[in-house]
Amino acid sequence: MKLILDSNVLFTAAHKPDGKAALVLEVAGEQTWRVCTCEFAVEEARRNLDIKLPDCLAYFRKLLLRVDCLPTVVEGQCPVALPAKDRPILLSAIRGRSTHLLTGDHRHFGAYMNHPARTGGVIVQTVAMFLDSL
Repeated sequence: MKLILDSNVLFTAAHKPDGKAALVLEVAGEQTWRVCTCEFAVEEARRNLDIKLPDCLAYFRKLLLRVDCLPTVVEGQCPVALPAKDRPILLSAIRGRSTHLLTGDHRHFGAYMNHPARTGGVIVQTVAMFLDSL
């Protein structure tokens, strides 16, 4: 499995080290999944942490050592209707041949969760959904 993490999952992992998002990163090396993100998501998470929780930036940098960073894809046909700010993560997941996109964004991705036929073959899930499916 190849997981790509949205910025909100990175943000959550950085400020909740005992939470489910951080757990995915911690156990990835022991499992059969590869954890990735894209440059766009890293920058968004870093910017939000810098504004809201700057004390978490050091842990965020440590977490990033466990994550492969894929190039951000901004051009291309998005298979579903997403706001411009959300298209790069799905397009990057598709281009990077990720099996899963983990996000906490129910507002924009909720209708597409667990519908890979609609999302370019990528299973969009929350971290909890992913962990429950194991």
